[in-house]
Amino acid sequence: MAAAKPKQTVPAAASAPAENERVWAIAPAEFTREEELHAYRAMLLIRRFEEKAGQLYGMGLIGGFCHLYIGQEAVVVGMQMAIKDGDQVITGYRDHGHMLACGMDPKGVMAELTGRRSGYSKGKGGSMHMFSVEKNFYGGHGIVGAPASLGTGLAFANRYRGNDHVCLTYFGDGAANQGQVAESFNMAELWKLPVVYIIENNRYAMGTSVARSSAQTDLSKRGASFNIPGEQVNGMDVRAVKAAGDKAVKWAREGNGPYILEMLTYRYRGHSMSDPAKYRTREEVQRVRTEQDPIEQVRRRLLEKGWAKEDDLKQIDSEVRDVVNEAAEFAIHDPEPDPSELYTDVLR
Repeated sequence: MAAAKPKQTVPAAASAPAENERVWAIAPAEFTREEELHAYRAMLLIRRFEEKAGQLYGMGLIGGFCHLYIGQEAVVVGMQMAIKDGDQVITGYRDHGHMLACGMDPKGVMAELTGRRSGYSKGKGGSMHMFSVEKNFYGGHGIVGAPASLGTGLAFANRYRGNDHVCLTYFGDGAANQGQVAESFNMAELWKLPVVYIIENNRYAMGTSVARSSAQTDLSKRGASFNIPGEQVNGMDVRAVKAAGDKAVKWAREGNGPYILEMLTYRYRGHSMSDPAKYRTREEVQRVRTEQDPIEQVRRRLLEKGWAKEDDLKQIDSEVRDVVNEAAEFAIHDPEPDPSELYTDVLR
């Protein structure tokens, strides 16, 4: 008689934990007025840009895939505040925010989204494939997990050349389960490469809760078997991100090898513009928006400390909207690539 098969259970989908109620290992950095204003403007630029990109997608002016960064702005802005000129950034396909935080021109980014010749990839790459040597941005990459191995390669080049540059390597909670990520961790620790792996854990990957897809849901521990230190960070607080970034970048720059930062963050929109996000409740999304929004946190601090008035913040928002609207107008009216471009930049 055959033995009965053990009953299998699937964990229930995890709702967003209340990060504002837990004790974090790394305390938030103390920001000056200038740092708070910089973070506010930088995050607001990403938010307004992504909102406009969503509008253009709905109008049919952006085709293909489009993954918005709305809700996760504190991660990339805080990490950019922790690095210096010459350090590199590489990420996956939710990449518009990273480009803007690196200082890439909103006109060039939006033009690429609309497939125009002034785009960063001459209108041939679209949302997931942009690059800027000038800004040390080594691309958004459409292959899940690819930034881990490519970022490790950039860090290897830094070590080989003998400079003190660090590579910030971003990927998501879904990509954390990729085999090439583990291989990259092993290589980076063996050779003590100057790389900071930033896992942007927005909890649902493409649409599956991390509790249903990962046996170890504390992704900061993914490097434990390779002796890579890691931290969980409140990715909704730009000050906490900056403090964690300072620690990890210093560790890597001083020759100690890689560091893992798991940013617990949240995307307000679906995985992509075509995702209705039915795997979570509207109430959950609204709760995060109300209690943890990264831009609202900075806005509130600026007002409470008397570092800005309501009119000052409205003026910043107005200026940011003007930049985004100008970028959109440019992208809509910029010519499409010449047909001859079909045969350029093709490698074999």
